Amino acid sequence: MKSRMLALISFLCLSAAQATADVPLGKGFEHFYNLEYDEAIAEFQRDIRQNGDSAASHNHLAQAILYRAMFRAGALESELVSGTNPFLRRPKVEPTPGDNRLFDDAIRRSMEISQKQLQSNARDTAVMYALGVAYGLRANYNFLVRKAWFDALRDATSGRKLHNKVSEFDASNADARLLQGVHDYVVGSLPWHIKLLGFLVGFRGDKDGGIRTLELVGAKGRLNQYDAQILLCAIYRRERLPGKAIPLLDSLIERFPRNYLLRFELAQMHSDNGDKAKALAAIQRIEEMRSAGVAGFTRLPAEKIWYARGTIQFWYGDLDAALDNMRRVTARAQDLDLNTGTSAWLRLGQICDMKGRRSEAVQAYRHAVRLAPESDAAKQCRRFLSAPYRRDRQKG
Repeated sequence: MKSRMLALISFLCLSAAQATADVPLGKGFEHFYNLEYDEAIAEFQRDIRQNGDSAASHNHLAQAILYRAMFRAGALESELVSGTNPFLRRPKVEPTPGDNRLFDDAIRRSMEISQKQLQSNARDTAVMYALGVAYGLRANYNFLVRKAWFDALRDATSGRKLHNKVSEFDASNADARLLQGVHDYVVGSLPWHIKLLGFLVGFRGDKDGGIRTLELVGAKGRLNQYDAQILLCAIYRRERLPGKAIPLLDSLIERFPRNYLLRFELAQMHSDNGDKAKALAAIQRIEEMRSAGVAGFTRLPAEKIWYARGTIQFWYGDLDAALDNMRRVTARAQDLDLNTGTSAWLRLGQICDMKGRRSEAVQAYRHAVRLAPESDAAKQCRRFLSAPYRRDRQKG
């Protein structure tokens, strides 16, 4: 129950990428939003060497370290928001010990700098904002890496309180509303017994209000505009509003052309919107860009393309084509991130069950369990080992 409900905290992803749509990002965040995390980390470390007393610089480094670990684990995939899955299930994220140290040191240093500066000026909104970001990032890390559910919620609530103060002192600061909007949406999605926790007293949550706040930040934010837009795409999918996500994704793709995950998300949104042709065309475009050696796409495994195409075919009942694609993916599942590998075995088993090939389905489910026993896909597979998958029984 805790993992199901407190997975909501994983939406608390924010940055301080000082830019708007018409102002260039710094080099670090150009790399960051284009999935080039090694390059982003190098830029942020360079910033720290030049300006080590900047809490924001340490926050940038911590965020890039977290996202690199999530990316490598397949934890940024939009397939994680689907069907009856709880809010935003994540595969296990396991940074290296070195990355753990780098993240902890960056957050510790950021908080030390901010807390010292607040002792000199308790009304410094820029410092409050940076400290709130640090709490938000640590909330993500506590949930995604350490699986410390209540520590994550507690940190998120601390960040929310700080950003509330920023808004009180400066009502024009739209960026401070990002954490407030996410927190309102998250807490509004929690069951009543979680809301009774002491550190959530006074925060009832408001799903619709949280969405409106994020839309405000996405339109008027200076630091967090892109983060708000990306979060809205995920929320719109959860709320089954793909039509609202598609124009946002088109804009983000134009702004960050090397980010292939945005194109995969666009394909899924078209699929969710009932347009199979546009969904498959978006996947075809990704494949063409990879074949042409377009920057950012050469490192994309072909298996991810086959998986995305096969998933769309699965949902639209084109089972023979879906089966061919999933077989191609599972042939190299051990070389992929665990999320893609286990999900492909799960999907292959479901397809086989729908085609009446029960023995093949059972083998596929067992492969998923062996590959990553604690994954969400493996947990679903264990259920289907007991009883065959049926489309009318469960969407997922």
